[in-house]
Amino acid sequence: MRFTLKQLEVFTSIARHENVSRAADELALSQSAASGALAELERHYGVQLFDRAGKRLRLNDLGHALLPPAMELLDRAHELDALLRHNHIVGPLAIGATLTIGNYLAPIIVSDYLQAHPGARVRLEVANTSAIVEQVAHFGLDLGLIEGHFHHPDLESLPWGGDSLECFVAPDHPLAGSAVPATADMLATQPWIVRESGSGTRQAFDRAFASLGLRPNILLELEHTEAIKRAVESGLGIGCVSALALREAFRRGSLVKLETPDLSLRRQFHIALHRQKYRSAGLTAFLSLCQAQLDAGLLVRPTRIP
Repeated sequence: MRFTLKQLEVFTSIARHENVSRAADELALSQSAASGALAELERHYGVQLFDRAGKRLRLNDLGHALLPPAMELLDRAHELDALLRHNHIVGPLAIGATLTIGNYLAPIIVSDYLQAHPGARVRLEVANTSAIVEQVAHFGLDLGLIEGHFHHPDLESLPWGGDSLECFVAPDHPLAGSAVPATADMLATQPWIVRESGSGTRQAFDRAFASLGLRPNILLELEHTEAIKRAVESGLGIGCVSALALREAFRRGSLVKLETPDLSLRRQFHIALHRQKYRSAGLTAFLSLCQAQLDAGLLVRPTRIP
């Protein structure tokens, strides 16, 4: 065997970042050490794994074929290392989650996971749907917890319950406390503060209006749920975010729920997994805890994970 695990670590990191310098930073190596490890791997086998364009390196056909088994081998090596070091077989996990899940659901699962596996290491990255999907597709994350739908040829999409979006206003808004529910036509003309394009929340919001042939009046797009809530509290317009993020504000009375019977705002959550990803012991255990949240009734429309 002519390769080392360090060479495979360098190869997979460069494949994710398409840049030697960023891969070196991730692995705490000098740039020359990272370049040397890749060059030695290619020289040993007389192959080239990347197409080079300036400082950017993109996997060629052979590199693409090598990446999944290299990732699996490294995952198995991490399991072996964990077994020898700590007497357990759970290696490190990198979990991605979209904003609502990342703020309100994923921390609970991560906490349960760490309690069940003392000494395990978990990295939780929170971003919008498109960013999480891209990272899972490039093996930068072991799995993604996604609000809404996504399509990627290299990824599996496992249904994972769901939630509902709620529309809300400030207590002194003209629509607050109205005895008559607002119609979709009326709502479309109001100023809205919503999530940015590419997020699962925005996807569900746009779909609700598009299904009625309406285009809402978007005043402001923000990347964070709390920022949307603050903007609505200040009287800028109507907001729409997950019900999970509004329970406390509704209880305090700082925000008021709008009844919107014309809008279909239920949405499905999904788990994104690479089709060629090795199901390590840690990944399997984490998926079981995701299922446990469904079984506990913390999510609507539970669907068993294969």
